[in-house]
Amino acid sequence: MTELVEPSAPAGAARWCDRCGESVAAGPHLACAAARALEPPRWCAHCRRRMKVQVVPTGWSAVCVEHGEIRG
Repeated sequence: MTELVEPSAPAGAARWCDRCGESVAAGPHLACAAARALEPPRWCAHCRRRMKVQVVPTGWSAVCVEHGEIRG
């Protein structure tokens, strides 16, 4: 389960794939969706910035400087 820690993320659908950073309008990201089941996001889905990711035995956290932190 992914929870948003920082409330500053914009509402609405994501414009960018959070794994590869490409536009979600470019087509289905089936390989990205399969990989995301096992690994954290690397790109902010709202602004396409590369996020700082930390993986620990109990989960992960990813931080976008603009939109805050998400945990999983």
